[in-house]
Amino acid sequence: MNLHSQLARRLLLAGLVVLLLLGVGGCRRKRRAVAPPPAPPPAEGEAETGLASWYGHPYHGRPTSSGEIYDMNEMTAAHRTLAFDTWVRVTNLENQLVTNVRINDRGPFIEGRIIDLSRKAAEAIAMIGPGTALVRMEIVSRPTEPAAAAGRFSVQVGAFKDRGNAFDLQARLTQKYGDVFIHEFEAPDGTYYRVRVGRLATYNEAVALARQLGHETDIAVPMVARLN
Repeated sequence: MNLHSQLARRLLLAGLVVLLLLGVGGCRRKRRAVAPPPAPPPAEGEAETGLASWYGHPYHGRPTSSGEIYDMNEMTAAHRTLAFDTWVRVTNLENQLVTNVRINDRGPFIEGRIIDLSRKAAEAIAMIGPGTALVRMEIVSRPTEPAAAAGRFSVQVGAFKDRGNAFDLQARLTQKYGDVFIHEFEAPDGTYYRVRVGRLATYNEAVALARQLGHETDIAVPMVARLN
């Protein structure tokens, strides 16, 4: 091998080393995408748009988060943050059918979904077959009781069927956030352990906490939920 070939080979190897180092450095600089902050519940006269889903037989006859027994033949729905006994108008934007429902449960705890309708309400806007539909949700009326106005909010960071996984996450987050608790939820397919952080007086405080929790590596999508 002549001197020119040796020099060219050394320059090529040096270039490869530099590219490798830059690649490693670039990987180290990549950060996990942070979940967007949760959308606020609609105010009077405002609308919220997103996916609606529905729930029926497996939950029929079981207690809701408000303490009522769920009746899939009543015009009710679940929402994460609106006060119980709030009435909302739901318009199926795919067919323009409209129904009014009363909030008496919490959910849906699935990213992108804004309301979970009873079977009867879902039938009223023809979404039983598809299972979900793009809807517009507007508040019709709010409960007048003082207790309903004074909300308490938390941030749900995970739901596990394995109790140990829930307690592991609780232990890790407690060191940093203090008030981390587990809410047991009896679903038709078994018990779920919902890990929640904080008991906050306002929705805005809960949103700020959700933004902070969104940076944690072991939390996919933090969701604000009303506790009362």
